[in-house]
Amino acid sequence: MQYEPVIGLEIHAHLLTATKVFCGCSTRVEAPPNSNVCPVCLGLPGALPVLNRRAVDDAIKAALALDCAVQPRSVFARKNYFYPDLPKGYQISQYEQPLAVDGRLEFAHGGRPLRVGIIRVHLEEDAGKSLHEGFADSSYRTYLDFNRSGVPLIEIVTHPDLRSPAEAGEFFRRLRDILVAIGVSDGNMEEGSLRCDANVSVRAEGTTALGVKVEVKNLNSFRFLQSALEYEIDRQTRVLSAGGRVRQETRLWDSAAHETMSMRSKEEAHDYRYFPEPDLPPAVVSAERVAALRAALPELPDARRNRMMAAHGLSAREVAALEATDLVGYFEEVARASGQARGAFNWVSGEVARKKNELGGAFDVARLPAATLAELLDLVSKGAISSSQAKQVLEAMYATGRSAGELVQARGLVQVDDRETLRAAVRAVLDQHADAVGQYRKGKTGTLGFLVGQVMKSTGGTANPRVVNELLRAELDATTIT
Repeated sequence: MQYEPVIGLEIHAHLLTATKVFCGCSTRVEAPPNSNVCPVCLGLPGALPVLNRRAVDDAIKAALALDCAVQPRSVFARKNYFYPDLPKGYQISQYEQPLAVDGRLEFAHGGRPLRVGIIRVHLEEDAGKSLHEGFADSSYRTYLDFNRSGVPLIEIVTHPDLRSPAEAGEFFRRLRDILVAIGVSDGNMEEGSLRCDANVSVRAEGTTALGVKVEVKNLNSFRFLQSALEYEIDRQTRVLSAGGRVRQETRLWDSAAHETMSMRSKEEAHDYRYFPEPDLPPAVVSAERVAALRAALPELPDARRNRMMAAHGLSAREVAALEATDLVGYFEEVARASGQARGAFNWVSGEVARKKNELGGAFDVARLPAATLAELLDLVSKGAISSSQAKQVLEAMYATGRSAGELVQARGLVQVDDRETLRAAVRAVLDQHADAVGQYRKGKTGTLGFLVGQVMKSTGGTANPRVVNELLRAELDATTIT
């Protein structure tokens, strides 16, 4: 019997607010342990939560970007469970009346269109963090850091519309792109600000009933998500093929062992004893507020990719290369300022991206204003300087903040086009390198490159290489023995 996987995802994303969702503590989770805490996020008796308006707005933006219907009234609930890093003994979340419902994310994958339904987007607070490593007594003690407790999260829950690990990975990538593009999440999976739980089951091909669902928790990379799903699908298939039964449970991905491991039996909603949060009123959102947030949304990644291909003549691969440099907006500024989309792409994805990689976090694109780089592109296109000279000028522009024109004049880099001047330089090089001339006459035309280099060297790099090439060919062909 053949089996097919059925996959749904639950994605948790930290929102980029300065303060926590129900108190004024900083959301800097990397601060010294337990330094960004207060009676509210520690759950001390008598402390009352106050909802962060910015967190609600960011959650609404995410919901709108996923084509969800934002509810005019949503209700917070207490999700009760015991875990050492949950100081109150419950998590404030949303359950029966979430912030937004009925969304979708559509994209093409593997040559076919996919439509993944979004069941809900709701607000909740994060728990603290258990520290199991890094201490002298870590073998028998666990430490707790509550800096993360109360950091605002959105949870995005999909329908089980995904049918392969690759589809799940692509969905997760596209969702991350959207959250980062609209400015509600930094998408940093290594630091835990974006996490994914996967619900996966397998069923006989051709059937519609869902199999027994297994949840794989806290997958913090695209690769781990795909690897964990591949393993779990294979594991469940082997169990069923051997006549066994898949157990409903929660499992963890062990990246070292490359397998999922049983964590606990899977809870149902009633296990959490949800009930309305008595210390928070319902969140009421007006239609005017939703409309204003919708109008303020930036261009979404797919729309931007399609527009860039149409407006600038770029391929999908070239747009992806620009996105990888995180210089898309800068490229468009340079393209507009220069009127040279192709030149802007070549320089931004080439030399500017190289400089960015070289300097890492110290790179400041403001040191290369778009108008200044556009001026450099103009000098190259007019033949005033060569491409190799332009690379030197770019380095100096970044280092000094001076314009391309100023640097070219100051360094005497204006390209020489005068044919009589260059013809004299060409003939001098031919006289000095008779061996290379002889090789060219014998058909070894590769020596032409050497001779071009010698002319460029003799002119301090100021000669127009195109003119040098023409003049060398003319002189060499005129003296070639046939």
